[in-house]
Amino acid sequence: MKAILPCLMCGLLLAGCTGMSDTQQRALTGTAGGAAAGAVLGAIGGNAGLGAIAGAGAGLVGGLIYDHVKKDQQSAYQQGYAAGKSSN
Repeated sequence: MKAILPCLMCGLLLAGCTGMSDTQQRALTGTAGGAAAGAVLGAIGGNAGLGAIAGAGAGLVGGLIYDHVKKDQQSAYQQGYAAGKSSN
């Protein structure tokens, strides 16, 4: 029974992301992952709350940087596709 509740919560959280843009999804994922990792590391260090806050901030920044990289990749792909299409 204890394993079902976390799975159900994760499913509900993921279902709530369906209307979000890619940027919003990446920022949320980074924030949640960072908060979880920060809480674990903070608990080891003696302050899970502070670790979660620091991890959430770092995860948000990481998620936004990842989003920027993916958008740059998509732009480069589109430019290469257009250049290849026009040369034919």
